[in-house]
Amino acid sequence: MDTVPKVQLREGLEICRILNGLWQLSGHHGHIDPEKAVQAMAAYLDCGLTTFDMADIYGPAEVIYGTFYKQLVAKKHPEEVISIQGLTKYVPQPGPMTRKIVEEAINCSLKRMGLSRLDCVQFHWWDYSDKRYLDALSHLSDLQAEGKIRELSLTNFDMEHVKEIVSKGIKISSNQVQYSVIDRRPMVKMAEFCDSQGIKLLTYGTLGGGLISEKYLNAKEPRGPEELNTESLRKYKEMVDIWGGWSLFQELLQTLDSIAKVHNCTIANVATKYILDMPAVGGVIIGCRMGVPGAEHIKENLSSFDVSLTPDDINKIEFVLKRSNDLMQAIGDCGDEYRGSFHQQR
Repeated sequence: MDTVPKVQLREGLEICRILNGLWQLSGHHGHIDPEKAVQAMAAYLDCGLTTFDMADIYGPAEVIYGTFYKQLVAKKHPEEVISIQGLTKYVPQPGPMTRKIVEEAINCSLKRMGLSRLDCVQFHWWDYSDKRYLDALSHLSDLQAEGKIRELSLTNFDMEHVKEIVSKGIKISSNQVQYSVIDRRPMVKMAEFCDSQGIKLLTYGTLGGGLISEKYLNAKEPRGPEELNTESLRKYKEMVDIWGGWSLFQELLQTLDSIAKVHNCTIANVATKYILDMPAVGGVIIGCRMGVPGAEHIKENLSSFDVSLTPDDINKIEFVLKRSNDLMQAIGDCGDEYRGSFHQQR
């Protein structure tokens, strides 16, 4: 394939359908060398993967992006600088959400990223019982109108609260949610509503922190901090346990592997394309351990676009999935793993 498929968000920003996730720069996945991380970003851009996803709480991610962007401005032609997209998040602790507080946070991201306007701000809120998230979104909407933000989006909001926000007249471009072959909660209610409103789903956890890969096919169940040695592995192993356990997960990996062999691709390619083909999905975020030797999967990620899953492929996957637990019952709607009773039990 010659070009990376893109999707256009509500206000016209075009992003790649595979996004480079920078949670791995937060410090929860091992030591990060900022200089090497900046150098590594160029390879993604050169291969057409021009969209980077980060957050104000992802350690130095915004600063690293800003350093890379500054180097682009200094070295590249203007059209190449324009081609890069940096999506960030505003993740405040619950409390007063005055115009001053919100604007200061946005100004901080602008400064760290070296921009005059943020391509996209994805807003997260920890506690729905504190209704000041509506104040924050109102101020973010005003800042968008004033030109400091292009796309205003959400992250980890459930169906009920997405509807509430839309009903207030706030124009939302996307909602970032966990969505994978083992966590299909977005398809229950979220996808249909978002599709009807022109809201794209940007998905994370699609590869289960690396669990959904050949590395864990026919492997013994990983346990303890030595084997689950990143935040991603610990998080998504817990999801596997809730979803149905390691034995059923092995059946799923074996099924994905058999499909991958037919299509001459990897398990990760099949799992990625499965989600990319879902209604309302704008893009899949794949985590990047920038600057870590051997952790780059650019060519493999790009190969996902060449996979065409057949109805028979889908039926084989569904045959395994129908024996799994209902995560809507076990956890709740999208994002409830960060809130409420399930979060308190963890």
